[in-house]
Amino acid sequence: MASTLSILSTLAVVRRLLGREDIRAISRRYFVSNGFDGTLTSIGVIVGAVLSGIPDGITVVKIGLGAAVGLGTSAVWSVWEIERAETQAKINRLERAMLIDLDDTRVHHEQRGARVVHAAASGLGPLIGILLPLVPFTLEGTLFTMAEAGVAGVAIGVGILAVFGAYMSRISGQRWYVSALRMALAGLVVAGINLFLPG
Repeated sequence: MASTLSILSTLAVVRRLLGREDIRAISRRYFVSNGFDGTLTSIGVIVGAVLSGIPDGITVVKIGLGAAVGLGTSAVWSVWEIERAETQAKINRLERAMLIDLDDTRVHHEQRGARVVHAAASGLGPLIGILLPLVPFTLEGTLFTMAEAGVAGVAIGVGILAVFGAYMSRISGQRWYVSALRMALAGLVVAGINLFLPG
């Protein structure tokens, strides 16, 4: 019962924090940055897998899932630890300034809730960026050949990068298509480099 109340309390704090622009801004950065990494990783995996002669799409999906687990875990774990250290330092400064203990206070609960939000956004980005480009490989043999699945996967990855760019342009006030093209270009560069790698 106590653990259920604690979870409900954390969810209420998280819901309240999602209304704060400062929290959303940090989470956006983690989401897009790690999503960018995940998408470029997926494009590299796809091109490398097709060029190395992997015979079936399911093997490519398995390789991609391994990358998703690694990057997703890294994204969540690293952000949790980074934010834990940063927020604890902030609480320590507040405690010294106010000469009180802030354990189990609203400030303490909000800092923990912010870590949950940031870590979740950080982990979601690479999962989207890696898994969506792999979808065509689940249809290899029925709808796509390996080469076609590779082209479709790279196109999806480039599209995801363009969406990230367009999304960030909304915040920065830039022209959406300029930001979209700039982000998409990174995917094409990674695909191109992989095409010319030896072996």
